[in-house]
Amino acid sequence: MTDTPDYTPPKVWTWTKPNGGRFANINRPVSGATHEKELPVGRHPLQLYSLGTPNGVKVTVMLEELLALGHKGAEYDAWLIRIGDGDQFGSGFVAINPNSKIPALLDRSGPQPIRVFETGAILMYLAEKFGAFLPTEAAARAECLSWLFWQMGSTPYVGGGFGHFYAYAPIKIEYAIDRFAMETKRLLDVLDRRLAESEYVAGPAYTIADIAIFPWYGGLVKFGQYGAAEFLSVQEYKNVQRWADALLERPAVKRGRMVNRLSGEPSSQLHERHDAGDFDTKTQDKLAAVS
Repeated sequence: MTDTPDYTPPKVWTWTKPNGGRFANINRPVSGATHEKELPVGRHPLQLYSLGTPNGVKVTVMLEELLALGHKGAEYDAWLIRIGDGDQFGSGFVAINPNSKIPALLDRSGPQPIRVFETGAILMYLAEKFGAFLPTEAAARAECLSWLFWQMGSTPYVGGGFGHFYAYAPIKIEYAIDRFAMETKRLLDVLDRRLAESEYVAGPAYTIADIAIFPWYGGLVKFGQYGAAEFLSVQEYKNVQRWADALLERPAVKRGRMVNRLSGEPSSQLHERHDAGDFDTKTQDKLAAVS
C-alpha cells in the first residue's frame, strides 16, 4: 500500500486504536503522569534527564562545551530516560517537564531547584547562566537567537514529518513522504546557503545556534539519519558537510554525542554520565569487559 485515498475523517476524532508505527506504544492524546516514579538525584549542581536523541545531544554537547571552557558549575549528572519504556510519563519526570519530552534539566545550584524544559530554553538558560556561546552585542545576539528558533520551528518537519513517514510509519504514503522530503531539502538548502557565507551558523563565532542545529541537520548529512542520506542527496549540501565536519572535530561534541546513547558502537555509548572520568571507564565496551 502506498496511499490511502479512501479515508474520510470523522466529524469528531476519537482515539479508538493504536496508530501503528515504531512509537505507537507511547503515543496518546492526553498528557500527565501514568505512574508514580521519583527521579534519581546525583551530586552535581545540574541534573539532566535525557536520552541520546538529537534533542538530547544538544544539551549534553552544551554542557561538555561549558566544562571545556572551565565552568565547573556546569558539572552534571546525566540520567537515562528510556522513552520506549515510558519513563517520561513517570510522576517525577512530568513534574520537571509537563510535556513529557526529553531532555529535562533541574538546576539545584541555588536555594530552590529550577526546572527547565524545551531544548531552546535549556540552551539559552545555560548560555546566560555561564555567559558563554550567546553573543551579548544586540545584532549578533539577534542573529544567534533567530537561528536557534529556526531550528526549533523547522525540525518538527524533519523528525515528526519526514522521519516519521519515511522511516517509522506502518505504511508508505507517497504524498506525505513527498511533502516532507521537499520541506527537509528546502531547510537543508536554507542552511547550506547560510553556511556558504558564514563559518558558523550565526556568524564567525560558535554559538548555541550551532549546538542546536548540528544534531539534527548534521545527523542528516553525516550519520544517515532515518536511512535517508541517498534519498535526500545529502552530498549536495557541501557547506553543511564542511560545517558538520568541523563540529565533529570538537572534543566536547564527541563527548556530548556519547552521553545517554543507546545505539552504535559500544565504545560510543555512555548510558549515564556522573563524572568526567566515566568517558574512560564506563562506556558499554568497558563495562562488558569487566562483567
